Amino acid sequence: MSTQLSPLLAPMLSSGAMRAICDDATCLQHMLDFEAALARAEAEVGVIPAKAAGPIAKACKAVAFDMAALADAATRSGNLAIPLVKRLTADVARADAEAARYVHWGATSQDVIDTGAMLTLRAGIEALLADLGRAIKGFARLAREHRHTAVVARTWLQHALPMPFGLKLAEYAAALHRSRLRLLRLKGDTIALQFGGAAGTLAALGDKGWLVAEKLAQELQLPLPDAPWHSHRDRLAEAASVLAILAGSCGKIARDVQLMMQTDVAEAFEPSGEGRGGSSTMPHKRNPVAAAAALAAATMAPNLAATIFSAQVGDHERSAGPWHAEWPTLPGLLLVTSGALGSIVDIAEGMEVDVTRMRANLDATGGLIMAEAVAMALAEKLGKAEAHHLVEAASKKAVAEKKALRDVLAKEPKVMAHLSPEKVKKLFEPMAYQGVSQALIDRLLASIDTE
Repeated sequence: MSTQLSPLLAPMLSSGAMRAICDDATCLQHMLDFEAALARAEAEVGVIPAKAAGPIAKACKAVAFDMAALADAATRSGNLAIPLVKRLTADVARADAEAARYVHWGATSQDVIDTGAMLTLRAGIEALLADLGRAIKGFARLAREHRHTAVVARTWLQHALPMPFGLKLAEYAAALHRSRLRLLRLKGDTIALQFGGAAGTLAALGDKGWLVAEKLAQELQLPLPDAPWHSHRDRLAEAASVLAILAGSCGKIARDVQLMMQTDVAEAFEPSGEGRGGSSTMPHKRNPVAAAAALAAATMAPNLAATIFSAQVGDHERSAGPWHAEWPTLPGLLLVTSGALGSIVDIAEGMEVDVTRMRANLDATGGLIMAEAVAMALAEKLGKAEAHHLVEAASKKAVAEKKALRDVLAKEPKVMAHLSPEKVKKLFEPMAYQGVSQALIDRLLASIDTE
C-alpha cells in the first residue's frame, strides 16, 4: 500500500520512523489487524462462534504473506483486500476449516483498506508529533538565546528594517506548534474506524451490526464515528491539508535558512559535519543540504494533497478510481512530510549563528536600514509626508555619493533643527527600533508551551 520511494532517495525525503510506518509489510499488517479485531469483536457479541476468533487472529501475520503474489492478484481483483482475504481464509482453513468460514464476516474490502489507512495515519501522526516536539524545543531555545541579537529583516529580498533574530526563531517555533495542534485535533476528531459492510448499512450483521462496530473500535482503539464514512472522504482530505500545511511551514523555514547560508549573507547555517554539504568539484563549498531536502519534500507535498482532495469526488457508495488513487498517495504524503520535518529538526537542534556577520550586514547599507526610524521621528515635527520626502531625498543622496545616511542627514538643516545629535545617534542603533518585538517573542514562546 505504500508509495514506492527509491531506496537510494528515500532517506533524503523521509524519516526512518515514517518509512517503517509506511512500509508495505506494516501497512499489510494494519489490514490484518482489522481482520483479527473483527473476528474478536464478532465472537464477543455472538455473531461468530467464540472458538473461531483464535485461529483467525493467529493467521493475521503479515510475514506469512507473499506480497508480490498479493500485488499481482490485486491487479485483477481491483484492490488488495480481495486477494488478502482469500489468502487469509485459506491459511485459516489449513488450521481450522470451521473457523475459516467466518473470516471477514459481514465486512467489505473498503472496511479493511480504509481502517488500515487510519491505523497508518495514526502511527504517522505520532511520529510527526515526536519530531515536532524536538523542532519546537530547538527553535524556542534559539529564540531565547538570540532575542537581543539584531538582524536584517528583509522584504522582497531587500534590507527593510532591523529585527531581533529571536523573533524570527520564535515565529518558526510557533508555526510548527500550530501544526502540532492541528495534528492533535486530527488525531482526536478525524481518525476513525471505517466499518459499514457492502454498502454502508451493515446489513449482513442484522441487528448486531452497530454492536460489532463498537467492539471493533474498542479492539483497534479507534474512535467510532456516527456512521460509516466510506463514501465521504473529507476525513482524508482534512488529514492531507494538515500534512501539506506542516510541510509548507518546514519549507518556509528551510528557504530562510538557505538564503541566510548564501556566501553574501552568511548569517546562520545548518549544522556542519564531515562530508556534509560538500561539492564534487569545489572543496570550499558548504551547501544547505538539509534545507534542500526539506524544500524538495515541501514541493512534493501540495501535489500529493491535491490528489487526495480530488479523490473526494467519488460515485455513490464506492468510487471506482478516485478511491484507488488515495492508496499510494496518503503514505507518500506522510513520507515527504516526515522528510521535510526531519530536516527542520536537524536545523533547529544544530543551527550555527554568526552574530558578527549579522551586525556587519546591518551596517552594509551605511545606515539606510534606519531610514524609517529617522522619518518617523521627523514626522512628529514635520508631518509624515514631508518627513518621508526629506529622508528619501537624503537616502538617494547617500547612495549616489557613497556616504553614510547619518552623515548626509547631519548636513540637512531641516533635520538638525528638529533632531539633536544625541537623538540622531540613537536613531541609528538597530535594537532601539524594534517596536514591540520583545513582547511578541514572549507571547510566541508562551503560546508553544515547551515545558
